[in-house]
Amino acid sequence: MIPFKVELRPGESLYGQVVYAATRAMVSGELPAGSPFPSVRELSQALKINPNTAHKVIAELVREGLLEVLPGRGTMVSGVRQASAREKAELLTKEVEQLVVEAKRLGLEQADVVKAVRECWVGLFGDASNGESGRA
Repeated sequence: MIPFKVELRPGESLYGQVVYAATRAMVSGELPAGSPFPSVRELSQALKINPNTAHKVIAELVREGLLEVLPGRGTMVSGVRQASAREKAELLTKEVEQLVVEAKRLGLEQADVVKAVRECWVGLFGDASNGESGRA
């Protein structure tokens, strides 16, 4: 079992989708610094992808500074590097794009989407202007 969610979509690169999902989990804190990351074999088996693809994913995440390979311990989420504002914005852009496409498919207008996002934000985090939390 892998410690992050991957929603494989047809027509998109498997490699890109797995890199995105892993990056998202690390940037969001779902996979905190020091967490073990699956080996090439574990990743390959869990996602039913070619081991070469799994190796390429891990190599990319190491190159980006999100993972580090520690001899004798395995591959871990790096604690050295924090995600930049640009990286966070890029991840959000992809999520927003999916939301907008789905909203359009459902026949919703921009105002409906903005209202839904605002209501969700307030429900989860409270009114940002007064610091109240929507969760108990």
